[in-house]
Amino acid sequence: MSEYKRNHYVPKWYQERFLPDSLKEKKFYYLDLKPETVIKNNHRFTRNSLLRWGPPRCFYKDDLYTTKFGDYESTEIEQFFFGAVDSAAPDAIEYFANFTHPSVEPKLLHIMLPYMSIQKLRTPKGLDYFSALINSNDKNRVLHEMQRLRQIFCAIWTECIWSIADATESETKFIISDHPVTVYNPACFPGSKWCRGFNDPDIRLSGTHTLFPLNLNKILILTNLSWVRNPYGNPLKPRPNPDLFRTAMFNFTQIQTHRILSDLEVNEINYIIKSRAYRYIAATQKEWLYPENNIQTQYWNKLGLGYLLMPDPRSAGFSSEVIIGHNDGTADGFDAYGRRPWQPNYDEKTQSKKEWDTFHAFRGEYARVFGPKRRGLSYEFGSLSNSEDSPDYHSYHLSLERMKPKSAKKRKRGK
Repeated sequence: MSEYKRNHYVPKWYQERFLPDSLKEKKFYYLDLKPETVIKNNHRFTRNSLLRWGPPRCFYKDDLYTTKFGDYESTEIEQFFFGAVDSAAPDAIEYFANFTHPSVEPKLLHIMLPYMSIQKLRTPKGLDYFSALINSNDKNRVLHEMQRLRQIFCAIWTECIWSIADATESETKFIISDHPVTVYNPACFPGSKWCRGFNDPDIRLSGTHTLFPLNLNKILILTNLSWVRNPYGNPLKPRPNPDLFRTAMFNFTQIQTHRILSDLEVNEINYIIKSRAYRYIAATQKEWLYPENNIQTQYWNKLGLGYLLMPDPRSAGFSSEVIIGHNDGTADGFDAYGRRPWQPNYDEKTQSKKEWDTFHAFRGEYARVFGPKRRGLSYEFGSLSNSEDSPDYHSYHLSLERMKPKSAKKRKRGK
């Protein structure tokens, strides 16, 4: 078989990021969540669900990207399209896995975003979803449109709050799934209509987070700005300006770093990854494949006290407008949601006032739940934001919770 006909929808180089150098045998514990039942010699049996395989045998499907035209078969998508994608992406993923402020590398951002978008589409789950999206079962057309619309998620992700969380101090590390760009919405539990089969909650829903493990110890978490500003609203409501294909602004200084995850939090994240997998997950230690055994609740919206994936709002800024000047004297303007000055609701004052109140109430609630030590640091005024609030500033944050909307459901929180 041609090397281009065995198509790894989770690339081997990406899998290898989850195999520690100290591991003598470079193999995963590879779990089939839906093992097949077969009949052989009139005997019915279920295949082994747990296998011990290395990257060449994991997360692949023969001819997944092979196109056919009559009797002619083409492997050019694997050879040239994914070949180019997988050549450029490792440097970008490594950059964000080791990101430190005040680094700014737009070129690597412009590789990272399309790679994540393509990775979300290229899996069996992603292709089934995309086939339904464009209303076509023609494989050739699905693969062609996937290439044409490969940046479908990029604008929305660009405007998210980015958080890079660290599992270095946890005994448990991140697992890999067959759909590694994972989507979570607290209102969309795994059995809900938004999550059945190949479906995922829309990334444009306000309460949707996107998770992407970068290696054993690092994970990228993207959260819609509208949810950070108002986590008391409806998580199923579309975020402002949900258009997919448009210009968007990214602010490197708002990337949150220094979030250290506990072992419980890593298991909760792995539980989400496992729950949203299509069929397969993999880990270098067998017990990591069963995070449900090590978490305190399986209620979908209560993981991490309900704030597992949230960035620290105390380290998030509140800007309403960005003006960019050009050398020729012209300027461009964007509001916080990427709207331009001529678009409806640009820099909408009433909405901004409501979000100002709920955002500050969230800061207060977050301070009460997690204490004065911040769980994510951004870059402010030439240095990292404070890692811990002073007693006076912590008291100030606590006082902000009074701005919480009366209509918000009372949440039971605690340390």
